[in-house]
Amino acid sequence: MARSSSGIVAGLTAAALAAVGFLAYQASASAPESLGKPKQDAPATAPRTPRTNADPKAVPAASGKGLRVVYALEADRVWLVGAGGKAKRTFEVTPSTVDPTPGEYSVTTRSGKVTGSDGVPIEHVVRFANVDGVSVGFSAAVDGSTPKPDPAKQTGGIRESRADGQAMWEFATVGTKVVVVP
Repeated sequence: MARSSSGIVAGLTAAALAAVGFLAYQASASAPESLGKPKQDAPATAPRTPRTNADPKAVPAASGKGLRVVYALEADRVWLVGAGGKAKRTFEVTPSTVDPTPGEYSVTTRSGKVTGSDGVPIEHVVRFANVDGVSVGFSAAVDGSTPKPDPAKQTGGIRESRADGQAMWEFATVGTKVVVVP
């Protein structure tokens, strides 16, 4: 009988630790800046201005080679580029209020379904950068909306349609290169 009870206790303890870890992650993702100065991984960029792009479907020339996700800040556009250098898909996105600096990153974490920093339920979250403690990544709102973010809040969610979110989810696994261009 003692062995059976200790197995149950161990299982309950493991489940409780997993739940506490998950809740700690959610709390850290939405903690206010007043709780302490976060580590800065990348400086924030200048405020956004209206964008134009001559050929929105052309992969930016200065975006590297090989399999990668390319995110153009000025065009608010993403390309999913195959190993041969050709775009498999391109689509417009609604930017967040926090931009990563142009450069090369890689997908660090992914989440199937969570609540975004703006309180909206989101899916297919693909994170690749951290700016002033704000996690930056691509996501799709479960309700399909892509509203402009509140400029008074620091958010890192680059919103895409649900179909584009599904394509990103299938394409950008952990470690996939993400190139941010101006």
